[in-house]
Amino acid sequence: MKFKARILFSYTIAFFAVILVLGCESNFKDVQKINFSEFSPSGEADSITLKYTDSGKIKAVLKGKKMLDYATVEYPFTEFPKGVDVTLYDAKGKRTFVTANHAMQFKGTEIIDLTGNVKIRTEDNQLLETEQLYYDQKNAWFFTEQKYKFTAPKGVSYGEGVDFDKDFKIMNTQKFSGQIDQAEE
Repeated sequence: MKFKARILFSYTIAFFAVILVLGCESNFKDVQKINFSEFSPSGEADSITLKYTDSGKIKAVLKGKKMLDYATVEYPFTEFPKGVDVTLYDAKGKRTFVTANHAMQFKGTEIIDLTGNVKIRTEDNQLLETEQLYYDQKNAWFFTEQKYKFTAPKGVSYGEGVDFDKDFKIMNTQKFSGQIDQAEE
């Protein structure tokens, strides 16, 4: 009889041990979830138009189908996952048009990362096309290390790596092929 009691006692202990382990597994997963923070935007907007002004003058107009604001992450940024359409204005009102399939604006750096079918066009029909381009808002300066195509009324050129002002008046190219005739002013 003592032998059967020991076996019954052993099975009972094993049964409770299994229940205890299964119960702890569930609690452990709950504890893990407490320390997991989901990466999600703190703000979201659809069909937006943002106007940037300085001293009462419009400097830029940004339009986007969707904007996600990640202001609460360690390195805050704003994302435009469905692309942007930007119009930049100089002091004389001359416009430069920028489009991209995706954009990210990094807060605190004043740098915008434009990706996917990026195009910059001036009113005098100069066009630069690339897959990725950065824009330094503070200095109104664009730059990339990617391949690009530049089309002007008097020619087409190709290259890899370029930086320039928004009016294409100053361009520094790295690897360049093609020819552009300079218009006399």
